[in-house]
Formats: sequence, C-alpha cells, structure tokens
Amino acid sequence: MTTTGKDKGPHRAGARAAGGARRRGRGSTVFASERREHLVRLAAELFAEKGYQATTVRNIADEAGILSGSLYHHFDSKESIVDEILSAFFDELTATNQAALERGGDPRTILAALVSNCFGTLVPHRAAIMVMQNDWNYLRQFDRFDYLTRSEEKAERMWMGQISKGQEIGLFRDDIDARLTYRMIRDTIWVAVRWFRPGGRLDAQGLADHYIKVLFDGIAVH
Repeated sequence: MTTTGKDKGPHRAGARAAGGARRRGRGSTVFASERREHLVRLAAELFAEKGYQATTVRNIADEAGILSGSLYHHFDSKESIVDEILSAFFDELTATNQAALERGGDPRTILAALVSNCFGTLVPHRAAIMVMQNDWNYLRQFDRFDYLTRSEEKAERMWMGQISKGQEIGLFRDDIDARLTYRMIRDTIWVAVRWFRPGGRLDAQGLADHYIKVLFDGIAVH
C-alpha cells in the first residue's frame, strides 16, 4: 500500500519525540554522572580532612547542599563512596607500576619509576592515601575491601623482587633486608601526603627526583 504525505506526518512526529526522549535521556545520564563525580570529590575532601570513620553521610550531604536522602540516589552507602575512591587509586597505581615493569631496565631504573609513580599520586589521590593511613585497619575487616590487602601484597612482591634482583647482580648492598627496605620506602613516600602541597618549590616529580637521589646516593659525601 502506498504511503501518503499525511501518513508520514505522525511517524515523523513520533520519531522526533523519540529522538528528543533519547537526547533528554543522554543528557540526564551525563548530568547524573557529573553529579556523582562531584559528590565523590566532596566526600574525598571530607575523608581527607576528618577521616573516613568520622565523616557521616549527613556531612557529605551538607557539603553538597542536598538532603541526606538525596545522596542515596547515587550511592547505596558511605562504604560505596570510599570504595570508589580507593579502587580508582589502586587501579591507577597498579597499572602504572605494571607499565614500569614492562618498560624494563635494571632494578635501579625500575625502582626509580615506581617511586615516581607513587609521588605522582599524592595530589590526584590525596584522599585515598589519607584514608589508607588513617582507616586501613578499620576497612580491611570488611569483605568488600579485601582488595586492599591483595593490592598491598602485590605491590610488596613487586618492590621486593626488584630490590632482591639488584642485590643478586651487585647493584644494591646485600646486607639489607628487602622487605624492611620496601616498607621503609613505602611509608616515607606515603607520609609525604600530610605535608606536601602543590605550588611549592618542588612539584610531585621534583619531590620524587630528590627522594630518588637520597635513596640511591644517600646524604654522605663519598
């Protein structure tokens, strides 16, 4: 059967309406995503300032200028928010560290890259690092945060492997304990998040370069 111009009208109108609905749908999705990211950033700052355990859902809602119940449109719990903050941190750090291993080089080169990766997270992942320092033992008791321990164990194996390899080939002293050395390096890097502020004399990479110099060359004149 031949379709007339009049017949086409409703179809076109329907198509336009459907298209408008799709556009509004996409716009709503984008807005919701942006709103969610904004809430995560606000929560991250509160977690960094007050600590995760001391921060309430009401604190986050007040900071965002919304009712506490409105927060549950985006997250089912406070744990979900900190989970997103921590998983993003560990995912990025694990990926950059794996890339450093794949680029290769001697143990000193790889350890220097790992150090730089850690310092590079101080600004973008400040909240996650603060939560790690303040609330690690509290969070690790919950099953959903099992990945914290797994990620830490993976990082420890990675660092210790390079330290031990350096000892085997005579690049590093053989009278140091690889695990203790790693943990001292780890803790001195992460504690810098408490005093390092961007905009100072050194940026994060400059701080990493200085740390690497002290790590490998010491402070004594040779």
